[in-house]
Amino acid sequence: MALKHQGEDLPVSEEDYLQGELAGTIKHEYIDGYVYAMAGASKNHERIAGNIFGELRALLRNTPCEPFASDLKVKTAHAFFYPDVMVVCEDSSRNDYYAETPVLIVEVLSQSTRRMDETLKRTAYQAMPSVREYVLIEQDFVDVEVCRRSEGWVSQHYFLGDTVIFESVGLALPVEEIYYRVENDDMKAFREEKKALR
Repeated sequence: MALKHQGEDLPVSEEDYLQGELAGTIKHEYIDGYVYAMAGASKNHERIAGNIFGELRALLRNTPCEPFASDLKVKTAHAFFYPDVMVVCEDSSRNDYYAETPVLIVEVLSQSTRRMDETLKRTAYQAMPSVREYVLIEQDFVDVEVCRRSEGWVSQHYFLGDTVIFESVGLALPVEEIYYRVENDDMKAFREEKKALR
């Protein structure tokens, strides 16, 4: 089955989209009936997502909560997205290929995804009753933005030397650990400073 993309006449149904994702080799996100192919990720993107996922996996072992990486979709009111990392504690979905009740969603920003992550996805995720925190992480420089339902979704920014508290799951993680092995100017300068102090 060929999926229609924006600019073609008719939108795609959710059912056709989900079937197409099972049959295809390229991941797509689905927004209001239209399907968008996803670009590949950089090494820094994968390092950050992997660092967060690894910490969450270790923390949440033997608990009702479970972290998922970017191959599992989340279903919002009008879309399906592939978050970089999410945590689900009580999965109300009976579908094996998407979740509907995440408590934490993390997106790693890139130039190609920033606009959507900061606008459309932010609105969609924050409208989900289960979501308690939405986290946006820059890959080209050090900045971790955390938006919490408990604080009215007001952004809190964390930088090198800070510790990020993921309240939804009880994880405290130094920014340095989030950016472990990441290669950008901020991290290079940080590592050089640490080396000089030894």
